[in-house]
Amino acid sequence: MFQSFVDQLESLLGMDLPGEEAQFSMAPITRKRLIDVSSENYNPKQSAVLILLFPENDSIHTILIQRGKYEGVHSGQIAFPGGRFEEGDLDLKQTALRETAEEIGITPKSINVIGCLTDVYITPSNFLVKPFIGVINHKPDFILDLVEVEKIILVNVFNLNDKSIRKEKSILQSGGYKIKTPYFEIEGLTVWGATAMMISELNAVVEKIKITSS
Repeated sequence: MFQSFVDQLESLLGMDLPGEEAQFSMAPITRKRLIDVSSENYNPKQSAVLILLFPENDSIHTILIQRGKYEGVHSGQIAFPGGRFEEGDLDLKQTALRETAEEIGITPKSINVIGCLTDVYITPSNFLVKPFIGVINHKPDFILDLVEVEKIILVNVFNLNDKSIRKEKSILQSGGYKIKTPYFEIEGLTVWGATAMMISELNAVVEKIKITSS
């Protein structure tokens, strides 16, 4: 099942992606679209995350992290492993793999990157994020950077498309004001913003995959 899923997913990632149409079904009303960013010459900071998929309990799972508490707009939020492009990174794929190794201890050589989703612009921090999708053929062993990562959350990929976990509420922003936003409720945690937008696009791709028992 896992290899068939990966093969189909890799093929779909090479085609036209669902893009912002899928992403913006889970976006706060204040979220800027990429066309607006380009037209306003924001010169955003480049970053990347890794959506890592692996087989577990006869299904397919991915990893979310809860970020540690710090002085910043993304303190304590739920995210995919990742971070800012740094001098020395060959490209954004290496950024995603390096950050994953640093944050949760999975070595880059064990991960096969099969494609990426549509970039997401994060308005409050002026980051442009490229979401890469990687696969590993077993449940990885995790070594957490306890400064950056408070905990990890293992999520069944197929459960992410359960309509019952899609909700909406007002969330207090770091600037001290509230915005009404859709979010995913996962294990009692609020997953919103850029991460929810990435999950929404991932869902749109995964729902096209035909699952077999073999």
